[in-house]
Amino acid sequence: MSRAFVKETDGDEAFEPLADHPVSPHPNLVTPQGLALIDAELASLRERQASAQQAQDRAALAQIARDTRYWAARRASSQVVSPPQNPVAVSFGSTVTIARDDGRMQTWRIVGEDEADPPQGTLSYVSPVARALLNGKVGDVVRAGNSDAEIVAIA
Repeated sequence: MSRAFVKETDGDEAFEPLADHPVSPHPNLVTPQGLALIDAELASLRERQASAQQAQDRAALAQIARDTRYWAARRASSQVVSPPQNPVAVSFGSTVTIARDDGRMQTWRIVGEDEADPPQGTLSYVSPVARALLNGKVGDVVRAGNSDAEIVAIA
């Protein structure tokens, strides 16, 4: 094989820029806690970038650059929405408890997309269950997933 067609790396690996994380088309609503999480993530990325630069870790730097672009864009587009005081209906920032047909009680807080973590009790305001709950009042029955559920508390 001709040496003209062989790529020599001399120790440096070539990295193509990583594809950006997809950004949601929905408004970037965040709770005050969600904004703090974004700021903390950006601070963490700055620390990781400094370490990766010192170590000359090009793969880590590429990943950090991609993540920084995403979180910087999310920070720039953030619309902070404070939770309602004494809510009568489910809205962004509310904590809502539902009673399922099978007797289970579930409680979720409706939050922004980046701060949602259903196993931890937070739902994105654009998720199907959250959309079903939004504007609901105590006593309303809504379709939550594959079954009906009654809203029993809003905080």
